[in-house]
Parts: sequence; C-alpha cells; structure tokens
Amino acid sequence: MTDDGWEERLAGLEAEPLDGHLTLIVARSFRERRRGLAKMVPLPAGYGLRILKCNSIHTIGMRFALDLVCLGRDGRVLRVDRGVRPWRMKLCVRARSVVETAAGGGDAFAAVLGRV
Repeated sequence: MTDDGWEERLAGLEAEPLDGHLTLIVARSFRERRRGLAKMVPLPAGYGLRILKCNSIHTIGMRFALDLVCLGRDGRVLRVDRGVRPWRMKLCVRARSVVETAAGGGDAFAAVLGRV
C-alpha cells in the first residue's frame, strides 16, 4: 500500500489477500470501524475496507466517491452501489458487512467475492 496516511490510519487491522491482487482490510470492532475513510485520499487501487456487522454506511466527510459491496450473512454479494458521492447514506437491510473501495473498484471485489 502506498503511504498517503493509510498505513497509519489502518495500522493493526487484519489484511485479507484475495485473488486478483485485491486486499481487504477488515474492521471488526466499533473502534476499528470508526477509523473509516473520511477525510482521507482515496484508497489505493486494489484495496477495500470491509466493515463487519454493518448494513448501512454514510459518506459524510468523504473526499472521494465510493463503491460499496454489500455482503450477506454467507459473505456473498447482495448488491454493488457504484460511485456513491460524499454526504450520502446507503442501507442494504439484508447485508451483514459492507466493503468500501474507491469508485471504480467495487466490481472487482464483487467478482472475487461472488454474487448471489
């Protein structure tokens, strides 16, 4: 990962390598989830932040658009929201976790994680 503040922001979080040269950074606890992506430059290509125990997100304070990959209880893709601009809220009632990645990266994660 390039160091645009991401190394420090996400330090200590689990990194899960995926096929296709993708990496998921996993936020498990409330404290880890609060680190989020707000006020940062976009994540490097190929990186996503998976927020567990989550079915809604907000983009308040974001400086870039996000792709959101909503995952069900079994970890499979329920929905992909592309290009979600700052200052928006999104809800996927059936989701149990959400992958946030810079706009344009969601389809790659959806393809690797699998669709329902």
